[in-house]
Amino acid sequence: MAQEVLVVEDEPDIRRLIVLHLERDGFRCRTASSGPEALREVRAVVPDLVVLDLMLPELDGLEVCRQLRRDATTATVPIIMLTAKSDEVDRVVGLEIGADDYVGKPFSPKELVARVRAVLRRARPDGAPGVLSQRSVTLDPSRHMVTLRGRPLELTPKEFDLLHALLQAAGRVLSREHLLNRVWGYARADEIESRTVDVHVRRLRAKLGDAGTRITTVKSVGYRFEVD
Repeated sequence: MAQEVLVVEDEPDIRRLIVLHLERDGFRCRTASSGPEALREVRAVVPDLVVLDLMLPELDGLEVCRQLRRDATTATVPIIMLTAKSDEVDRVVGLEIGADDYVGKPFSPKELVARVRAVLRRARPDGAPGVLSQRSVTLDPSRHMVTLRGRPLELTPKEFDLLHALLQAAGRVLSREHLLNRVWGYARADEIESRTVDVHVRRLRAKLGDAGTRITTVKSVGYRFEVD
């Protein structure tokens, strides 16, 4: 499953250039052109990484970064700052408030893509689609197989994708909107009844038995799989 990057850039030509190169490299992209729009997009469907321009209309990149880091749902989302400013102070401030990396304009699109991959690897060391395991539960994406205490567990395709998303998040809370996008392919929560997620979580918990209690509900936010 392709990883998703939210590109926040108010200059259309630069935004298109970034999206072009990321999509060529296998990423899925969404875009925003202002600070408030960026916050709405991230909170609606949490991306795997944000490329965030510093100089944005209405709300600058530093404030967007601060707000994302203060929100438990988005606190661990990797952020790469992108800016035309060369002042070292701006770079230091961006990194101190939680940006994971910093790329100055003008930039090489290939370098930016390489930075995106490097930050994602650091954020998720197991990044590549390898076997995910938590105690009695093991999920092998390449074989599309789940075992529970060493025995194969029969899941529907959506239950498999749901468990995959929860395990891959490594303890991070996933909103219902994120799961609707990731598992069902809906970008907007109002395109499908969000109770669909709750129903599938309930069924998945039942099939996992005692291990199902590790899928916890975060009130008014979504779900996470408690990891060791």
